[in-house]
Amino acid sequence: MDKAEAGEILARITSELRKQSYEELRGFLRDPHMREASGAGGATYQVEVQVFWDDRQETNLRVMVSIDDGGLSAFKPLSDDFIIAPDGSFVGE
Repeated sequence: MDKAEAGEILARITSELRKQSYEELRGFLRDPHMREASGAGGATYQVEVQVFWDDRQETNLRVMVSIDDGGLSAFKPLSDDFIIAPDGSFVGE
């Protein structure tokens, strides 16, 4: 896996998700979203988006994004995450 290329795709997708509202992201709750993304070099990557509660009160959502090329990198994908509160603010930033 080209980590630089995969990292760029990961950053782009994470940035797109951060623009979505809390309610839109809540729609992904407990239902992982899978998609493919192509890199500039022609490689195809698998992207998984998972959303789950980050606290016991079930208010804040943790959004986790991971990417791999379907090979050995699937055992240790690149990943990024963020936590969003119901008011749309990002927790811990």
